[in-house]
Amino acid sequence: MKHHKAIRKFGRDHAGRIALLRSLALALISREHIKTTEARAKELRPFVEKLVSRGRKGDLASRRLIISRLGGVSGEDGAKKIISDIAPRYMGRAGGYTRVLKLPRRQGDASKMAIIEFV
Repeated sequence: MKHHKAIRKFGRDHAGRIALLRSLALALISREHIKTTEARAKELRPFVEKLVSRGRKGDLASRRLIISRLGGVSGEDGAKKIISDIAPRYMGRAGGYTRVLKLPRRQGDASKMAIIEFV
């Protein structure tokens, strides 16, 4: 039974899910809005919002945590953009940095689609 197990698996193992979330988060951070499936957008939302909340602090420990969550060299670029560009916009906001807008279903496989963007 799946009681209290809210994480979506996306048909992947643990490492595959982490890689998917990292790539989606980096795309969202660099472009500031992306079009993806509704389930992926809903799973990405808390992941990115926690990073932005850490970026608001702006200290060295927060920078290192963001880099480790985003991973690799591109994680350093993402952390730099979060701390310098994105986080200062939300200093007066307690949370809710992203929004998920639902779109019509995809033509090929009828997947529910959505746009996730920064508010």
